[in-house]
Amino acid sequence: MNIFGVIGWKDSGKTGLMERLVSEMTNRGFKISTLKHAHHSFDIDHQGRDSFRHRQAGASEVMLSSNNRWALMHELRGEPEPSFAELITMMKPVDLILVEGFKKEQHSKLECHRAENNENFIYKSDNSVRLIASDVPIYNASIPYIDLNDTIGIVDFILEHQGLK
Repeated sequence: MNIFGVIGWKDSGKTGLMERLVSEMTNRGFKISTLKHAHHSFDIDHQGRDSFRHRQAGASEVMLSSNNRWALMHELRGEPEPSFAELITMMKPVDLILVEGFKKEQHSKLECHRAENNENFIYKSDNSVRLIASDVPIYNASIPYIDLNDTIGIVDFILEHQGLK
């Protein structure tokens, strides 16, 4: 599948950029899916709901369905977290999967950077980073730089890089 990632340190603008990328790409007629890695436990279910009660009772998987969406929750219950490759195979084919996080994977990606975070650049130790999206100009970088708020320019870069333009 066609995969492109968005990485960066905490509060670098990843999620806001992902939201703008998905909106712009779907407005252009592309079918987009996203995959987000969470470094902490998360829950999409709430205590007291039927599906929560099913999981608490020990179900391995709980599927919720309505006329608007469906979701499948899988409890690991001590099993290892699925690999990036395994997660991708669980997704239906689309024009492009945008990935937020999964810094250590080797798919092509861009690095979000905010000067105020004062963090080291990830691209310097990761040759799969193809573009820096920053809120300040980046001089002397070994890869291209674009303004973090230039959504159209970033989308054009990704689509061209992925052979979709």
